[in-house]
Order: sequence, then C-alpha cells, then structure tokens
Amino acid sequence: MIRKAFCLALVLVFCTAGLAFAAKAKGGADINQMLMSSFEKMEKGKFKEAQAILEKVLKKDPGNPLALNNLAAVMVKMNKFDKADTYLKQALPRAKGYMVQVNRVCQVGGICLAFKPVTTGTGNQELAPLVMLNIDMVKQYMAAEPLPGKGPR
Repeated sequence: MIRKAFCLALVLVFCTAGLAFAAKAKGGADINQMLMSSFEKMEKGKFKEAQAILEKVLKKDPGNPLALNNLAAVMVKMNKFDKADTYLKQALPRAKGYMVQVNRVCQVGGICLAFKPVTTGTGNQELAPLVMLNIDMVKQYMAAEPLPGKGPR
C-alpha cells in the first residue's frame, strides 16, 4: 500500500514537472521569436524598435543574457556606453553555460556584437566569452573617448 502511494506520488511529480517544462518551453519559443525579431530590426537599423522588443523580453525573462548583450549593442549605437557596460555586466553571470549559435553577428558602431538567437537545435558557442569580448571593446572605446570639454584623454 505504501509502495503504491509512493509510486502514485512519484508519477504525479513527474507529470507536474512535465507540464511545467512544456509551459516553459512554450514561453521560451515566444522569447526566442522576440529575440529573433529584435535582431532583424537591428540588422535593418531600427534600433529603437529593437530596444522596445528587447525590453519586453527582459520583462518576461529578467536577466536573459542574450537580450542584455543585444540591448548593450543598441546602447552602443545610441552612444550610451555606460548603459552598454552595465547591461553587459548584468549578462555575464547568466551567460556562462548559455549556448548560442554564432551563425550571424551584427556589429554596432564597429565595437559591439549582437548575436542572432538559435532557431533550432543547440548552440555551438558559449555566450560568456562573447560577452567578455564586448565588455572589453566597450571599455576600450570608453577609455579612448575624449572627456567633455577637455579633448582626448
């Protein structure tokens, strides 16, 4: 009797976990579609529209490292390097183990790379080193920026 109750409880746990996973996967597909749409907007130079989409992604999935990385690229385009640096630093902890397919990148301002999300399968590159590369590029650019009213550093 105890064994049957335990097995029944175990089955319920697995079914509940399966339903939760399915719901999360559905939300994940929606987020992935939004990430894809924002990337396409960036490629077309529609950075304000891309920003709006990325902000919606972050409302649904706070801390999404790809959204934060790509939002940093938008900030670079808007010459908001401090914000870009902040977004990249927020992305870094969650970027470890987050796999992307580096099949297409978008260079913004010649210094910050946005990455296209994976549409099928799994990625071939961990996002963390790519975010670190962007952090380094933004920092180098900020260091080379002239100080307001004082000329080159």
